[in-house]
Amino acid sequence: MYLSDEAIRDLNTLAGWLALDDLSARETLNPELLILAGHAIMPNIIGALDLAAKTGIPVLLSGGIGHSTTLLQQAVKQDPLTATIETEGRGEADILGEIAHQVFAIPWENIEIENRSTNCGQNADFSRDTLLAQSSIPATILLVQDPLMQRRTFESFQHSWRQKNLTSRFINWPVFVPHVVKVDDSLVITGGQRAGIWTIERYIAMILGEVKRLRDDETGYGPAGAGFIDHVDIPDAVENAWRRLTANNKLLVSVR
Repeated sequence: MYLSDEAIRDLNTLAGWLALDDLSARETLNPELLILAGHAIMPNIIGALDLAAKTGIPVLLSGGIGHSTTLLQQAVKQDPLTATIETEGRGEADILGEIAHQVFAIPWENIEIENRSTNCGQNADFSRDTLLAQSSIPATILLVQDPLMQRRTFESFQHSWRQKNLTSRFINWPVFVPHVVKVDDSLVITGGQRAGIWTIERYIAMILGEVKRLRDDETGYGPAGAGFIDHVDIPDAVENAWRRLTANNKLLVSVR
């Protein structure tokens, strides 16, 4: 695939905005819970669980069988650190739970499994309801998701919490912020320190799709569209980059 320098800059602008990162701006951090929503980006998963293991933060793992489940199963089997984990027929949270316990020695009493959700909105609602059932709503929650889905996940959790008048503070951590660079004639996605990230075609498709969902219009997830999230202000630089990329017919054809 060929990408112009402008297209690469635009993709990096969008990725930097989507991978919402509050952690890098904080010197101290005292979350009561880490919520890891199911996905298939192994460097992100490994980084989140490693932090939980080293700090003792309890974890809530959210995700049943959804769009990313097959990709997660494949990524787990391809990573030497997790290759022995049984994935067949299991949902995302159950797989992540085994990684947390077997690889990082996180005790089961520090792991909560929510394995019914099949999309981002349900990740939020079912995680919320799991905590409400325990009468245990943390004041501060570290929220981790696929970097390209981090902003939408945050908006979904904020929206879900507001429906029940809950006031937890979410600290977003995408673990890493991906960037595309051109090396000779190849396109490389950097940021993750392990194998197991996107193909370039899936990466571009996800970026364009995520911005589309966050737009508050008839095709988006905001109040003017599906109503899954509250209104999101999109910076001009992000909007302009998205418009240039979606006007690139050659690019769109290559990722279909």
